[in-house]
Amino acid sequence: MSDEVKQEYLLGTHDEEIERLGVQHRAWRPQVLACWRRAGITAGSRVLDVGAGPGYATVDLAEIVGPAGRVLAIERSARFLAVAREACARRGLANVDFREMDLMTEPLGASGLDASWCRWVAAFVSSPARLVAEIARALRPGGVAMFHEYGAYETWRLAPRGPAHDSFVSMVVKSWRETGGEPDVGLELPGLLDGAGFRLRSASPLIFALRPDDYMWRWPAGFIEIHLRRQLEQGRVERAWADSVLRELRAAEADPASLMITPLVLEVVAEKIG
Repeated sequence: MSDEVKQEYLLGTHDEEIERLGVQHRAWRPQVLACWRRAGITAGSRVLDVGAGPGYATVDLAEIVGPAGRVLAIERSARFLAVAREACARRGLANVDFREMDLMTEPLGASGLDASWCRWVAAFVSSPARLVAEIARALRPGGVAMFHEYGAYETWRLAPRGPAHDSFVSMVVKSWRETGGEPDVGLELPGLLDGAGFRLRSASPLIFALRPDDYMWRWPAGFIEIHLRRQLEQGRVERAWADSVLRELRAAEADPASLMITPLVLEVVAEKIG
């Protein structure tokens, strides 16, 4: 692949980010498993895992579909794929096919699959429409496409409200869009799916008010810490500003009455009709 195709992920692919993604997956796992169950993922299903990352969802899918099923894990990071392969090997999961590729530049070439899973991928790609079209081509008629994508990222707030945190969220949204992504891409999904031959089954907002002792708190807090560190390493932000964001986060964590309102995620489930 070209250097352009292998452009670096927002937070990198190093060990610290792999660990953070594990926390993120564990925090969201109850909602994810419920989504898959409602969509009909079961033993024998053939599922496409789009943007598989280090394979946390891949492992869960492979265990659910079992030896009679199959998972096709698509990921453009060789580093992430190596971690995913190792995780599946440790569990003796031989029902996963791994493919290193970028759907923005290469056709998937798969067809006849029962379902697809896509979480926080459409928000980063250069063409969400192309992503949806590739998923449509991979599914059989009646196949189900499942997405978790942000729909209102700036709902991410502290309570009591924190000005430094608000400025951090605004910075993330601004830089996200400057690099060609769209944090609120979930709002575009129903229209894109309709245009690609899908019937919308459901669209549900997922948003949480977390207390500091809630395990899920670690998901947004970990993002703040790693993103700030990365921005500082790259000279994109001032140390004083980064420190103010972290001080506000630590103060919220020390206050049992504080809340973290998470960025709204839109869960979209659609069925291919043709």
